[in-house]
Amino acid sequence: MSTDLFAHTIREAAAAGKPLRIRGGGSKDFYGQALEGEVFDTRAHSGIVDYEPTELVITARCGTPLSELEAALAGQHQMFAFEPPYFGAATLGGMVATGLAGPRRAAQGLYCGAVRDHVLGVKLMNGDGEALAFGGTVMKNVAGYDVSRVIAGSLGTLGLILEVSLKVLPRPVASRSLRLALDEKSALAKLCEWGGQPLPITASAWSEGELTLRLEGAEAAVKSAAAKLGGEVLGVEEALAFWHALREQSAPFFEGELPLWRLSLPSTAAPMGLPGPQLIEWSGAQRWFRTGASQAEVRTAAGRAGGHATLFRAGGMGKEGVSVFTPLTPVIAGIQSNLKKAFDPKGLFNPGRLYREF
Repeated sequence: MSTDLFAHTIREAAAAGKPLRIRGGGSKDFYGQALEGEVFDTRAHSGIVDYEPTELVITARCGTPLSELEAALAGQHQMFAFEPPYFGAATLGGMVATGLAGPRRAAQGLYCGAVRDHVLGVKLMNGDGEALAFGGTVMKNVAGYDVSRVIAGSLGTLGLILEVSLKVLPRPVASRSLRLALDEKSALAKLCEWGGQPLPITASAWSEGELTLRLEGAEAAVKSAAAKLGGEVLGVEEALAFWHALREQSAPFFEGELPLWRLSLPSTAAPMGLPGPQLIEWSGAQRWFRTGASQAEVRTAAGRAGGHATLFRAGGMGKEGVSVFTPLTPVIAGIQSNLKKAFDPKGLFNPGRLYREF
C-alpha cells in the first residue's frame, strides 16, 4: 500500500477529529488498555525491503507477517534474538509496537536483550501525516535522543510504524534442554548462582517444582554445561514443544479465567508469596502469576521487591477501573505526555491504549 494513502487517511481523521486504532494481525488486541478508534489496518503495507545476512540486518514494512520474516531468517540460519511471540497472525509492526519478547530475552553468554535493543532504525508517520525516519541500519547511526527504540513498546500511541530495521543473530549450532526437580527457593538460588558463570543458558522456566533450562551454543560448550548442571535431558521434539508453548503462552499454566500478571523484578528477588499458580522465567527476572489477588496487592508486592507489575491478560477480572501498566510518576508522565504531543498532537493514534491520560 502506498504511504500516500496512509497520509491521506490520517489527515482526514485529523480533520474529522476521529481517533484511529492502528492494527496489524490483531494478535495483541488483548494487551494494553481498552481499544478505541476506527481500525486502521496496516497489513497491506507488507514485504521485506532489504536483508543483508552478512551484515545481520533485516528491514521490512510494518504489515509483513512475522512468519515470513522468520522463514527468511531461518533460510540463512539466523533469527530474531529476542524470540518474539506470535499469539496468532503477528506482524512486524505489532511486534515492535508491543515490544514483547520470549524465553530467550534474558539469555546468558549471548547478547539477546529486548526488542528495543535490536531496533536500528524506524520510519514513522506522525499525526500530521508526515513520514519521518530515525536511526539507520547500523548501531553507529544511533546518536542523541534514540527515537527508534522509544517506538518499541509504545503500542502505536506515537505514530504509525511504516518500516523497521532490526539486528538479527546467527542460530546456535547446538541445543539441549534439561529438567531438574527443585522447589522455588532452590531454583531461584541456582539461577542466581549460574548467572555468574559462563554457561550457555538461553532460557529458563520454573513451575510446580520443576526447573527447565535450555542450553545453546557450540556443541562442546553445550555438552560440558549439561554435564555440569545435571538433570533429565529432554528429547528434541519435547524440548521444542515446551519452549514453543512457553513462547506462545499455550502451555496449561496460561489457561483459565484468573487474571494473568507479569512481574518484572530483579533476578535476585525472593519468592513473592502471592496466591495462585506461578511460572518464573528469565532467570528470575520475569514472574507470571495467575492470581485473584487485588491490583493493589500485586503491585505492592512487586514494588517491595524492587520491580513493577503489568496486568497482561485481564481474564474474568476485566479492565474496568484497572491500570494495566504500573502508574507513572509525575515526572515520567510529563515526559510521556510531551512525546505524545510531539508526534501525535491531535491524539489520533490508539488513544488511551498505553495510559488513559494519552
